[in-house]
Amino acid sequence: VQLQASGGGLVQAGKSLRLSCAASGSIFSINAMDWYRQAPGKQRELVANSHSGGSTNYADSVKGRFTISRDNAKNTVYLQMNSLKPEDTAVYFCNAQISTNRVSFQGYWGQGTQVTVSS
Repeated sequence: VQLQASGGGLVQAGKSLRLSCAASGSIFSINAMDWYRQAPGKQRELVANSHSGGSTNYADSVKGRFTISRDNAKNTVYLQMNSLKPEDTAVYFCNAQISTNRVSFQGYWGQGTQVTVSS
């Protein structure tokens, strides 16, 4: 199983970016699909998560600005980031809870994509 993240880049404050993360491989089902971020010198933090049943949760710092969504047919999760701020600058990682054996789920990480917001 692999997770391939894309969509990062350099943008000015107030602009938008859309991240994508596609899971591939021998996948039976996917439960949660999440976005995390890690800024220089800081711990990795949860930005948003999306459960297979449709519920979503967001960190307080991004509520009202970021939207997580999924295309289950494509095993892909998106993060629409609007009104970006310099403090959103970080490497963004996707994580997915994936079952390959119809019995248990395991967490997989994508490779990370850099988001840089200039003031």
